[in-house]
Parts: sequence; C-alpha cells; structure tokens
Amino acid sequence: MINAYEYFKNHPKFNKLVGNDFLFVEYKCPLNIEEFQLWVENHLITYVISGKKDWITSKKTHKLSAGDTLFVRKGVYTTKQYLESDYCVMLFFINDNFINRFIAANPTFKREFNHKNEHNQIFEISTNDVFKTLIKSIFQYLNQKEEMPKELVEIKFKELLFNIALNPNNKDLLFFFNSIMQDSKTTIENIMTENFQYDLKITDYAKLCGKSLSSFKREFKKYFNTTPSRWLIKKRLDHSKILLLGTNLTVSEVGYECGFKNNSHFIQAFKKATQVTPNKYRLLKKEA
Repeated sequence: MINAYEYFKNHPKFNKLVGNDFLFVEYKCPLNIEEFQLWVENHLITYVISGKKDWITSKKTHKLSAGDTLFVRKGVYTTKQYLESDYCVMLFFINDNFINRFIAANPTFKREFNHKNEHNQIFEISTNDVFKTLIKSIFQYLNQKEEMPKELVEIKFKELLFNIALNPNNKDLLFFFNSIMQDSKTTIENIMTENFQYDLKITDYAKLCGKSLSSFKREFKKYFNTTPSRWLIKKRLDHSKILLLGTNLTVSEVGYECGFKNNSHFIQAFKKATQVTPNKYRLLKKEA
C-alpha cells in the first residue's frame, strides 16, 4: 500500500512545491488505474481541475468532479478513477503542526470542542470564487520556471486555510482543526480505531500519529497498558467476531476485512485467543 505523501514528495516526475510542513502537487492520473488503495500520513486538500474520481471510506463515497474540493484526514482510503476522462488535480498535503500554528496565530478561529466528538474522515469543502482564483494562482506558480520561495509557498497555504476557515459552510472542518490540539491519548486512540483493519506496519501507525516509532510505542504502552501489536490483534479479532456472526462472509474474507495478512495468520490468531477456529466459533454461536 503506497504512502501517497512520500510518493509525491520523492518522485521526480511530479510538478510540486515542498515546504517544511506542507506540499503542493499538480497530479495527472494515468487512465489505466481504476481502483486503488493508499494511505496518507499527512492531511490532504484535493481540488479537481478536470475529470472524475471517488474517494471511498467505510461510511461514505465522495464523488468528485471538476471544481470540487475535499479535505481528507490522514488515514487509509480507496479511490476509484473513471477511465473515460483525464483526471487532473491539485493536491495540498498539510501536517498537524501547520494547522496548530495557524489556529494558535488566529484566535478568532478557536472553537470549543468535545474530546468525545467523532469527526468525519473526509470533509467536503465549500468554496467560492476567491478560493478558485487562489488555486489558479498557485497553479501558475507551479508551472513557472523560477523556483518559488518557501516563504511565499507558506503564505499561499495560509491564504488557502483562511479562505476555508472564514466560510461558515466549513464550520465542521474548523472544529476538526481545533480538535488537532487535543491530548495525545485521544489522537492515538482515534487514529488506531479508524485504521485498525488495514494491513499497515507499526511504523506506519506511528507516522499517522505524527510520532517517531520509539515515542509512539512508549506513549501507547503508557496510555493503554499494552503494545500496539497486541492492541491491533485484539481489536481485529473482536471485529472478526462481529463479522462472523453478522455477515455471510467466508472466513478468508473476514480475515481480510479485519486486516490480517493471510487466512492462516487469521485462523492461528483466532484459535490462540478463543481456543476454537473461526468456523467452529461461528457454528457454536449459531447453535447456542
């Protein structure tokens, strides 16, 4: 599974502007890719210049066409490309540090938030003519021969966030911006709960939480009194029990849906935890 941020940042063929806490990319998707799964370690604002694409989460499918804009939280996603037309998009990757500094520097955007409040994985951004003019100006900077100073890139990014935050239709996204400043335990728990069913490495989960591997493991142990690996196995097995009893998925399909690498790994982990195989568990519970 590709880390989209690292892919765009390091690949030489893309037209991009790189800052310390942000990245602008102009991306034209090849027509031979229809459905694709990826993960992003930094949040992403995507603005469609032409073509159509779907961003798919477990709760909703967001259908994008020219002029549409999404804010995609860091995490794992499936995208579907429509092959009948070229897809061209502006991508704006942004990390928690940049958003925190933006909110701290602009007190009028501070909001009271509930730590228990669940936020969308993807926010549909309401835009106006000023926003689209700003996108066009960034697009022109990307296509000029001279290198754009990082200070100017940062100003453009802040202008983009100002436009989003000032639009009352984006109030839910502004609440999410404020929630990023919440405590570390809540952040780790939310990210792990939203992405436990994907076959990511522990280092990938650490990146999603914005931490080094060592600090991630240390904080995880402190907050949850277990290791990330053990927490993931328990969470995946608990979810597998729900799917075994509530769906007609095969054992292999259940294992895949819960993030296990292969069927034998799933059966082995399930039997170790419950002393029975998934199939036997399903039969015993239905007979009870």
